[in-house]
Amino acid sequence: MDIAETSMDRVHELVPQETLADRLRAKAVHATGDPEFQHLVRFAGDDEDEPVRAGARAVLDERPIVTDITMVKAGITGRGHDCEVRKAIGNGAELAAETGMTRTAAAVLELDREGVYDGAIAVVGNAPTAALALSDCIEDGTRPAVVVATPVGFVKAADSRKRVRKVCAEHGVPAVTNVGRRGGSGLAAGLTNELVHVASDARDGEVSLEASGLASDEDAEPRDGEGDL
Repeated sequence: MDIAETSMDRVHELVPQETLADRLRAKAVHATGDPEFQHLVRFAGDDEDEPVRAGARAVLDERPIVTDITMVKAGITGRGHDCEVRKAIGNGAELAAETGMTRTAAAVLELDREGVYDGAIAVVGNAPTAALALSDCIEDGTRPAVVVATPVGFVKAADSRKRVRKVCAEHGVPAVTNVGRRGGSGLAAGLTNELVHVASDARDGEVSLEASGLASDEDAEPRDGEGDL
């Protein structure tokens, strides 16, 4: 605990702690060990705090947390919430075999068919095809409470996150993503855990989940290093 607290203290020396969104930026830096990663995080919502508020409200409402793969699920904290945490992978095997789509994409589509993603905290930390499938589901009417999407890699990863941002913005679904090739399960789990921590702080009266009236993410001036990648 002392090591973790000291680590976060050092992160807070590098990342402003002025908004709820800053808390996720700090968690991203902590998860990646890279201070520059704070400039790669993107928020889709009425303002950049909206995905954090929406995620924290979903935690307080005990909505399910649905991850793409086992590794992300394993990284979700078991403390501070009563949400069911489940993974998509392992579902949709027949669909994958019939269509040739990836197992993670088929798993997302199968859970969506069951209505699992509506009102849920949808987390994609590894598979770009899962993020693309989830985007298709949102276009077709699915409405997660919030999406956290940080799939990693050189093939479709950045494009899948860009599509998540576009679709979520068009359909009013709050989302947290990042730009560039990096990402991964640890980052997705860390960002989701911070939503849990914000919910705990709101439960204790330490933070408010009311809208602050900040400018929308599209209208806000970018921070240094926040070019559109």
